[in-house]
Amino acid sequence: MADNGQNGKKGGTIDPNEQKRSSGTPALGDLVKAESMIQLALVLPAACLIGGLGGAALDKHFHTGWMGVTGILLGATAGFVQIYKTASRYMKRDE
Repeated sequence: MADNGQNGKKGGTIDPNEQKRSSGTPALGDLVKAESMIQLALVLPAACLIGGLGGAALDKHFHTGWMGVTGILLGATAGFVQIYKTASRYMKRDE
């Protein structure tokens, strides 16, 4: 008899209580936390890239040479602020 992946349930839905690990923590919660940590690793380079590209476009439009650097610095600041907010939110949850 072939397994159709439904484990004897209609519609193939999985009971959230069955998704618990042996330690008692929900598996989905761990995945959400891991996704947020990956997001933290990507937010700073992405913010710097967006700020640098925006500054380079303004440099080209206004024929200056300093707006690209300013865009990178503003992007880095925005990235650090986002990292701080996310990290402090998770620190409060763990208390």
